[in-house]
Amino acid sequence: MRAVIQQCAGGADTLQVAGIDKPLLREGQLLVRVMAAGVNRADIVQREGRYPAPPGASPILGLEVAGVVEEVSGTSRFSVGDPVFGLVPGGGYADMAVLDSALAIPKPDAMSWVEAASLPEAWMTAWFNLVEIGALAEGEQALIHAGASGVGAAAIQLVRLLGGRSLVSVGSAEKLAFCQSLGASHGWLRQDVPVFADLVRQWGGADLILDPVGGARLSENIRAMNPDGRLVLIGLMGGTEAALPLGPVLAKRLTVRGSTLRNQPQEVKARLAQALESFVLPAIAAGSIAVTLDSVFPLAAVTEAHEYMESNRNLGKVVLSMTNVMPT
Repeated sequence: MRAVIQQCAGGADTLQVAGIDKPLLREGQLLVRVMAAGVNRADIVQREGRYPAPPGASPILGLEVAGVVEEVSGTSRFSVGDPVFGLVPGGGYADMAVLDSALAIPKPDAMSWVEAASLPEAWMTAWFNLVEIGALAEGEQALIHAGASGVGAAAIQLVRLLGGRSLVSVGSAEKLAFCQSLGASHGWLRQDVPVFADLVRQWGGADLILDPVGGARLSENIRAMNPDGRLVLIGLMGGTEAALPLGPVLAKRLTVRGSTLRNQPQEVKARLAQALESFVLPAIAAGSIAVTLDSVFPLAAVTEAHEYMESNRNLGKVVLSMTNVMPT
């Protein structure tokens, strides 16, 4: 089978498509013929050697897939030939991938392969951090940094569906318009407003902040938060070091929480997959949620797909197709 491999950590040019053996199944797993695989920031960080795969996971990049069940090991609600999609711990950039049966979700007939592959990582991350960790309540206001990313686009829509409001920081006017089309109330260009706490407070402050950036943004996040606010850090694109102002943390009873999805226990991921199946998919079918698919690249153009994401031009998700699809 084909798979994307790399001989050493580095830039996008270290990725190449090669032939390898298909993976072996363990009890409770599905072998899926991959039709499409999502591209995520985590893939880029892993490619650079800064985010190794968990023990026992495939070293091949790719955390979300959509495809057809080829083999079933153990008891499962799925059978050979079923169309499914779901979150994988690695191995998505390949013709075949192993998907845990508890994390597999039936693909709706009306949904394309690339649309299905764009959902698991973004929506499960948004649900986990906004609902389970962030405890977003109806009427609260969430600040979402990198609002036009795949996770950001999902988070904006989830906040709206839960009866909240969202503010966003983005990198361009086009991205701001995109976020507002999804339901964001207000936003700003981060290069124009690097010191943003006063602006956020003018708009009512932040009860919950979803931040994939970290770094020096921490102090402004703390200043922007309302009493009993929650800051959930999901990435470190802005650096790993920052001073934490403890005075407002104490005075405003703030919570600062780090969060990653990939190393969560299987039962947590299964619960998030169930939320995606029972809450998100019906909302998509009803037209309450937009599938934010930005671009599709063929597997052979994986280097270009990574370079495109690293250029920060995407509005929503980037997906690889295992069929001969040209970039859009």
